[in-house]
Amino acid sequence: MAIARPWRAPRPNGPYAATPDDHAALNHVFSEAFTERYRRDGLVGVRVPFLNPAIWHYAIEDANGGALIWRDERDEIAAFNIVHCSGREGWMGPLAVRPDAQGAGLGKEVVQSGIDWLTAAKALTIGLETMPRTMDNIGFYSGLGFLPGRLTVTVTIDSAPANEMPSVFGRLSASDKAAVLIECCELSQSVLPACDFTREIEITDSLGLGETILFREGGKLTGFALCHTVPLVEGRAREETRVLKFVLAKETGLASAVATLADFARRGGTRRVAFRVQTEYVDAYQQLIAMGGRVRWTDLRMALARYPEGRASRGLLWSNWEI
Repeated sequence: MAIARPWRAPRPNGPYAATPDDHAALNHVFSEAFTERYRRDGLVGVRVPFLNPAIWHYAIEDANGGALIWRDERDEIAAFNIVHCSGREGWMGPLAVRPDAQGAGLGKEVVQSGIDWLTAAKALTIGLETMPRTMDNIGFYSGLGFLPGRLTVTVTIDSAPANEMPSVFGRLSASDKAAVLIECCELSQSVLPACDFTREIEITDSLGLGETILFREGGKLTGFALCHTVPLVEGRAREETRVLKFVLAKETGLASAVATLADFARRGGTRRVAFRVQTEYVDAYQQLIAMGGRVRWTDLRMALARYPEGRASRGLLWSNWEI
């Protein structure tokens, strides 16, 4: 006697390379997958909004060939993994599998493809961030070899005036920009050798998403902050200056840098500055809180056991693993 078996759609194919024109389809998968994740965590009324198309454009350009997508039998995007390598610091984010495509091993393929891509790029660190309250995610990534690290805590400082006009990358001539990019790379690698944020600075400038604020003492570059000011969510007003990459030669320069960034936010018409603070730097975290910083969000940092996250040998380096 024949036994009827439930029909299952063919496994999606990939990975293929995403382009900025895929932003609408990526938004649908992103929203559906993370809304379902919140529902499973008991937050039934939460609907994850679409991201600003400009943010997808930045993420895909920054991925430099690592924006990976999987397509189903209708040629629609069923999963994606936006994989980044800043110098030799590799990370994945965002990544998601459409709810109706989950449960058949596609998630493992999506993550493993990101690992393979970063391994081929000779990354020294391979990491990601996930919600610390979500045990399923932590267990899933742990089963693929990722180990939980410390938190990334989003801390905001209100905008406020300062005495000096901030020095910004976008106002420089083309030749001066080229020289500053070399300075920024040299500074990053002197603080944490794996990191080079040249691509992020250039793409942010070319797409008009924000600015890179430069900190100098006696003419010498002592730090920089790569900031985005465009709204993260589609259709929202511009309220926040988000610091994606933050490098200081000396941690003692934190208070002055924060004051400069608060003034930059004020001049740009945003209400606050958001720092994504890796809690390896507990002294700097305490300083931010003492300056009036407010904790807004937390993410759990995870890295492959054989590709661990580095820590600055001197100074300070905060590198977001989210867009």
